[in-house]
Amino acid sequence: MKQLVLIGGGGHCKSVLDAAESAGFNILGVLDIPENVGKDILTTKVIGTDDDIPVYVDKADFVITVGFIKKPAVRIKLYNKVKNAGGRLATIIASTAYVSKYAEIGEGTVVLHQAFVNAGAKVGKNVILNTATNIEHDAIIGDHCHISTGTMVNGECKVGERCFIGSQSVLANCISVGDDIIVGAGSFVRKSIFEKGIYSGNPAILKVKAK
Repeated sequence: MKQLVLIGGGGHCKSVLDAAESAGFNILGVLDIPENVGKDILTTKVIGTDDDIPVYVDKADFVITVGFIKKPAVRIKLYNKVKNAGGRLATIIASTAYVSKYAEIGEGTVVLHQAFVNAGAKVGKNVILNTATNIEHDAIIGDHCHISTGTMVNGECKVGERCFIGSQSVLANCISVGDDIIVGAGSFVRKSIFEKGIYSGNPAILKVKAK
């Protein structure tokens, strides 16, 4: 197994670092902002900035460890920066997570502790499945999404690209969520939603239209 370089040194980095170590990865270091070079993230050194990605392409795989709530733009920018440099994105599945052998997980995706991905589910690229998420059978999660802590995505749901589904939310069976949608924490999405913006409540309704 290649060594792993994490890109982004904030709080989400710590969660991913722990999950990666539990899965047996050897962490080479973290790339972060210039003023943090030389500092430690837990027991791992910040060894450079994202401008140093080409230096490590032949030495390690990469994973994006910048989180997102409102917008995934930074995660997408860093993902593309790795791809354009010829780097490879690792897929991280924590030791306590369960991913069915009949599920599909895209490159650069992180499945954190106690998350569950059932048979027939398809999870895209550069996705965060945060702690204790449940992705049920035949659900589809698009690229660059963040499914936050304790969220339940029920069977045959479809979540578009670049979505954020807040903590402890529930998506009812067989509903669809369009691209670029934010669902606030603790919401119950009973019906399909497609208009871009921020939804919340039980049932979840559009609270802020995207500009």
